Amino acid sequence: MGSITLKQVTKNFDDVNVIKPLDLEIKDGEFIVFVGPSGCGKSTLLRMIAGLEDTTSGNIEIDGQNATHTPPAKRGLAMVFQSYALYPHMSVRNNIAFPLKRAKVSAAEIETKIANAAKILNLTDYLDRKPGQLSGGQRQRVAIGRAIVRQPSAFLFDEPLSNLDASLRVNMRLEISELHKSLATTMIYVTHDQVEAMTMADRIAVFNGGIIEQVGTPLELYQHPVNKFVAGFIGSPKMNFIDIPNGDTNGPSSLGVRPEHFIISQDTGTWSGKVGVIEHLGSESFLHVTLTNGSTVTVKADGDCSLQYGDSVFLTAQENKVHRFDKNGVTIKASN
Repeated sequence: MGSITLKQVTKNFDDVNVIKPLDLEIKDGEFIVFVGPSGCGKSTLLRMIAGLEDTTSGNIEIDGQNATHTPPAKRGLAMVFQSYALYPHMSVRNNIAFPLKRAKVSAAEIETKIANAAKILNLTDYLDRKPGQLSGGQRQRVAIGRAIVRQPSAFLFDEPLSNLDASLRVNMRLEISELHKSLATTMIYVTHDQVEAMTMADRIAVFNGGIIEQVGTPLELYQHPVNKFVAGFIGSPKMNFIDIPNGDTNGPSSLGVRPEHFIISQDTGTWSGKVGVIEHLGSESFLHVTLTNGSTVTVKADGDCSLQYGDSVFLTAQENKVHRFDKNGVTIKASN
């Protein structure tokens, strides 16, 4: 079991309210990602769930039991940090075994658990090495192995890939996703990288200023954001926003169009502009187009796009792909 329920949870640091009253239910076996900009409260909330930060008010329930004031070691959770936090003088084997030895688990059981974790994480051939002899990705797998052997009801990951280079991050994303499928254990994963969130999560909770703006599947957030903040944070490149300066009082004050939802023409369209910098990525190109109103939008085109810097273009949003926002940045739902 690994269900976690937050009920009106808050956190204050002195007079600063960093987590406002917050409710969230995390299902047993779910992979949920907390995503948002730096300082939004996502890591603080993860540490509160782990018991590493006190909860100012509200309740944290783990498997239906109130764990708000339960010591971290007794919550049945395992945390993997951004820094690997390995003991450099110990072998991989002893690093993984460390929490089991502290819990006075028998030597035979420790060896069995180490072997199982090493097999899952492809560390069997590295058990006698020291952390300094491993790559960054291997060291992070050791840290995960140390968590696996505890057989927690949930894993808590605090930006575990941010210290890795780009190619290793891609590999580790896949490995952690595979690990979730094989273990079928609840995982809460904190990141500021929305690509990690989109590719790994069953559900995403988007944080902003100590609140959760929206919770949903990656596609729900991408296709139906509740406001401009979520719309602009989820998706890469991010959604384009085009202001409507003299719109109807009750109508939209801005429109949102994703880069892939523009139709490009050199003859006619809704908005006119000039092509600026073009990013050629092989299979696709991204055009940075300055509209006549002075705003710049990013447009996705085919990799063999023939447009060049300075060309005049017209842009039109694909039908039913425009997002409309009111003056407060809240999504205006289309009427049936």
